[in-house]
Amino acid sequence: MDKLKKMIVEKGEIKKGNVLKVDSFLNHQLDIEFLYEMGEELYNLFKDRNITKILTIEVSGIAIASMAALHFKVPVVFAKKSESLNLDNDIYKGKVISYTKNKEYNIMISKKYLNEDDRLLIIDDFLAEGNAIRCLIDLADESGATVEGIGIAIEKGFQKGGKCLRENGYNLKSLAIIDKMENGDITFRED
Repeated sequence: MDKLKKMIVEKGEIKKGNVLKVDSFLNHQLDIEFLYEMGEELYNLFKDRNITKILTIEVSGIAIASMAALHFKVPVVFAKKSESLNLDNDIYKGKVISYTKNKEYNIMISKKYLNEDDRLLIIDDFLAEGNAIRCLIDLADESGATVEGIGIAIEKGFQKGGKCLRENGYNLKSLAIIDKMENGDITFRED
């Protein structure tokens, strides 16, 4: 998605440890019109997969997943990272290690919202090592749901997550794949 690449170059910031900050349009302040376009692009990539639900993880995946859901006309289910009194006791539960926060989270999804009839599109903002996506796949598998595709806004192609998921046969599509971040320059993978 050329417009996403342009936004990354113009508004993104490379931080220590190859962390890309895109807070001005994706992770802190949301450019809703642009997110709508991203949702439409994800719809175009996966519209033939008979998606019944979109699955993501809080927090940053929710906005993109919601915009895609508008086009698919399906609900969004998101894995919660914190327990609360109003979360059902009957849950699917997994552990995710966040690359950017260097922290382990328990994630939870109520069993009410995922089942064997679901055909899922997993969506997230970033893909680096693939820890969050693999955990969501595990929870989907536990529920009996079918993972029809994985849609990512920004993939760090120089890390192993995307390569491993593709090698395992997942239908993974990323709107922008970064092959290198060096000295403040970003090199994108050609489509």
